[in-house]
Amino acid sequence: MSSPSDPKDQNNLIIAVVLSILVLMGWQYFFAAPQIKHEQAKQEFNKQLDAQNTGKATSESPPNVANAPVAEPRSGVPVAGQQAAASAPKSREEILKLTPRVPIATASLEGSIDLKTGRIDDLILKKYRETVDPNSPMVTLLSPAGSFDPYFAEFGWVPQVGSTVKVPDRDTVWKLESGTTLTPETPVTINWDNGQGVIFHRVISIDNDYMFKIVDEVENKTNNEISLLPYARVHRSGHPPSQVYSVLHEGLVGISGDHGLIEDTYAAAIKEGVPRTFENVVGGWLGITDKYWATALIPSQTAPYRAMYSALPARDPSGRDAFQTDYLLGALTVAPGMRKGVEAHLFSGAKQASLIDGYEKGLNILRFDRLIDWGWFYFITRPLFRLMELINGVVHNFGITILVLTVIVKAAFYPIANKQYESMARMKKMQPEMQRIKEQYKDDAQRQQKEIFELYRKEKINPLAGCWPILLQIPVFFALYKVLFVTIDMRHAPFFGWIKDLSVPDPTSLFNLFGLLPYDVPAFLHIGAWPLVMGLTMWVQMQLNPPQPDPIQQQIFQWMPVMFTFLLASFPAGLVIYWAWSNTLSICQQLWINKKNGAEIHLFGNLRRAFAPLLRLFGASGDGGPGK
Repeated sequence: MSSPSDPKDQNNLIIAVVLSILVLMGWQYFFAAPQIKHEQAKQEFNKQLDAQNTGKATSESPPNVANAPVAEPRSGVPVAGQQAAASAPKSREEILKLTPRVPIATASLEGSIDLKTGRIDDLILKKYRETVDPNSPMVTLLSPAGSFDPYFAEFGWVPQVGSTVKVPDRDTVWKLESGTTLTPETPVTINWDNGQGVIFHRVISIDNDYMFKIVDEVENKTNNEISLLPYARVHRSGHPPSQVYSVLHEGLVGISGDHGLIEDTYAAAIKEGVPRTFENVVGGWLGITDKYWATALIPSQTAPYRAMYSALPARDPSGRDAFQTDYLLGALTVAPGMRKGVEAHLFSGAKQASLIDGYEKGLNILRFDRLIDWGWFYFITRPLFRLMELINGVVHNFGITILVLTVIVKAAFYPIANKQYESMARMKKMQPEMQRIKEQYKDDAQRQQKEIFELYRKEKINPLAGCWPILLQIPVFFALYKVLFVTIDMRHAPFFGWIKDLSVPDPTSLFNLFGLLPYDVPAFLHIGAWPLVMGLTMWVQMQLNPPQPDPIQQQIFQWMPVMFTFLLASFPAGLVIYWAWSNTLSICQQLWINKKNGAEIHLFGNLRRAFAPLLRLFGASGDGGPGK
């Protein structure tokens, strides 16, 4: 084995440093930089919302998109598309006043159904605010065509090729047959007579949360049988600013039967240009998802249908891209004098995990839980979230929940970590003997390596033991990050003091003395209090090890906590708290095991050496000795 200053060892060190830097750069690119962009985009997005609410568009406000869908030649289902704007976009309030509407009022939602088109295109989430400020506006989910950001759900019928039956379209004005306000207790019924002897009936009901039930029926009063194809679509123009995140899926999503999970980000859908179509699908759902909210169509889970995911780019630089998911069922034949129909569901609201699971079981929806982006470590993320829910049900604070969860994770990994630290402690005790072997066989690398491995065998030391606990905890770390990032339960969840939202970075900054100085700090210098605590615990943990014989290695170890402090400053505060607390527990565990095994504890000696310049200023010695 080569000595620490040998060229071979130096090359290995350089490779390790390069790989570490690549990992850090990767994290910075995929997580930190997107979050900075997100905050900038969010500010601009809020400007547009303010302009929308006042009815005055800014120069960056998107122009109007098509109110009328473009007919899809093969099936007749309206598809994502745009056409020249007939007028400038208007605020939601102005558009909502233009057509007759049926109010929606539940504990979770408020909004309305447009009687002119039959669309569900006005939904506000009553339980969620735009910011942690309780007086901030409630979250707006769906908006009508003609507004700044059209986003709606539509159900309808398509005539078979060659048929002359007139079906409802965007100019259809439905008649309110029964009910005045859609509530969980009072469904509404609307109908439309096409003037050809065919009457279309629609019954809309809703639960206390975010699930609509739509029953569409066709009444045939003619002398001939008719065949119509039921369809439904979710249409959106534009997309939220948070689509820059690489760790999170936002865009078109669905489970298309045996085809499994279908995911197309907004950017990917536009880049593909060609709709993704799946024929003869049985079971599943499809829709459009954001970080915390989603709108999803749920057809019959037993009838085959065609699923389509499509997008159309803006026709001019200032336009808005259009996105759509839709399904088309097989033909429904209605004999003369008969009335037949289909039933479907629409989810439109917050992606609350327990609620999603309840809908999956209650309505038997195929893999509806995948509406939440649990990520690659799904098998860890879901149980981890369930455990956090269980803990939070007792402590009622997600910050404390994270601390308790960390203790549980540490306890689960304790046997492995214990072996790791014991092995490290024995290696520390063997350092003098290893140094003697290196000196004795410095001219015979093969013999030196043989003697060291023999020493490992004799003392039952595994030099790789320290790697396994770290490797095993990486999936848990990523799973926790995913839970903190994507689950709405973490949104606006407070801790203590200045942490009002565990799902976003620590809002304080060292470079304005944590708010004492009256100026804003650039994003790349935004180092909060909790990242500093994490960096300090990481630095103390490294001081438990003896100084590295190679000065380059020692410098790397000294600067690593600083690099991680800057890196984790852009991470959610909940994750930084987890890491800081985990480091603290590891320090205690390592100190106890070192003492138990009689290994030298280098902490206090390393601290004295690190602070030697300050100690000399006060006339104290900074030597500290080998282990003091």
